[in-house]
Amino acid sequence: MKTIKIVFKILVLAVLYLVCFVIASGAFVRVPADDAAAIEGAGNAGLALLIVALLNTLTLSYPILRSRWSGLKLTGAVFLAMFGAATFMSQIETAAFPAVADRLPEGMLIGIVLAGLAQAILFAPLAVWVLGKMKAKADGEPNERLQMPLKEWAWKLGIIIAAYEILYFSFGYYVAWRNPGVHTYYGGTDPGSFILQLQSVWRNTPWLFAFQALRAMLWTAIVLPVIRMMKGRPWETALAVGLLFAVLMNAQHLLPNPYMPRAVSMAHLAETASFNFIFGWIVGWLLLWKRQKADS
Repeated sequence: MKTIKIVFKILVLAVLYLVCFVIASGAFVRVPADDAAAIEGAGNAGLALLIVALLNTLTLSYPILRSRWSGLKLTGAVFLAMFGAATFMSQIETAAFPAVADRLPEGMLIGIVLAGLAQAILFAPLAVWVLGKMKAKADGEPNERLQMPLKEWAWKLGIIIAAYEILYFSFGYYVAWRNPGVHTYYGGTDPGSFILQLQSVWRNTPWLFAFQALRAMLWTAIVLPVIRMMKGRPWETALAVGLLFAVLMNAQHLLPNPYMPRAVSMAHLAETASFNFIFGWIVGWLLLWKRQKADS
């Protein structure tokens, strides 16, 4: 009976997600008439939006239901994870690549960011409320999560940055860049090997390595509240963080996009969903991992 009730609440939330999406997009995103016609002409546009709403709702519901927090504190954590993963982290990369940003109509990038912000503001409290976690209550259980010395923070964050760099560039090359449509879209070529690709990146866009290190830190920052608030074993938190990174950022690739060919969008979906899940799992597990002290 409890399971049926939770399923019903999640379905209600999926509908509310759609409502929030329509309100936020209608308020801030102005799509030119020709592009709007192309989106409306996509036969699976409505189904794709429904799938995105359900995927994102399920992904957010999991950490909410497993949270030791409630009320405004939980709402803030959900807002940060939702806006950060679904909008902010993807759009700062869009802004960094003129080959993508310049294809958008003037003002659309900031409109997308504002729409994502508005949707998160609307949906986060609704999600917490519908799932029965809005009423604040004291948590009597001790919580030592993320309590570690500065030295431990330093080496763990160093591993996180290194892991993100490796995953970003390896999946970017082997999963996305080997697709001819991708490097044609971005105006590049496949040099023939991963090492040659890294050399090309270092020669043409050396700032990209530092930029991705910054993104690794931002990714980590937006889920620190989730890691801190969740109950259960470390693997549960790692799973939740992996899903937040993989689903919230990438479900949008399922929607019709007049500014990116379908083949390119699907290549990015396969690329970023897979490596973001692995990266999220690493972040969630590593930050909760504790070295076992030897018996004296």
